[in-house]
Amino acid sequence: MSDACICNNNKNFEACCGRFLSGAQHAKTPEQLMRSRYSAYALGGHGEYLLATWFSATSTGLTAESLSEKTVEWVKLEVLSKNQNGDKATVTFNAFYREPDSHDVNIMHETSVFQRTSGRWFYVGGEVSNN
Repeated sequence: MSDACICNNNKNFEACCGRFLSGAQHAKTPEQLMRSRYSAYALGGHGEYLLATWFSATSTGLTAESLSEKTVEWVKLEVLSKNQNGDKATVTFNAFYREPDSHDVNIMHETSVFQRTSGRWFYVGGEVSNN
């Protein structure tokens, strides 16, 4: 796949999120992890990746199968801010999406929390609001 990455980072998919989704590399920054997780949701079928990058203490009850389901059409990602303090970080973003059988674009606003453990970043959780 040589198309532009779905995370709107103005990079080729393979050079951006594709390398993380394939397992070839681990995200080096919280923003890379957030973008690759957005891409995993947008593409669907990447539940194993989403589960593997989720902080284990906060992923209880989640399954790769349920995380692989594509329930909405993700249309755009907009990173608003990022902040890192040692092994903890946040990334605030807007993710634009359409519900099935709808032309209306909705916005999910989230401040995601990340934790670095043994050199790898993990998604801990987030504060979400929908518009």
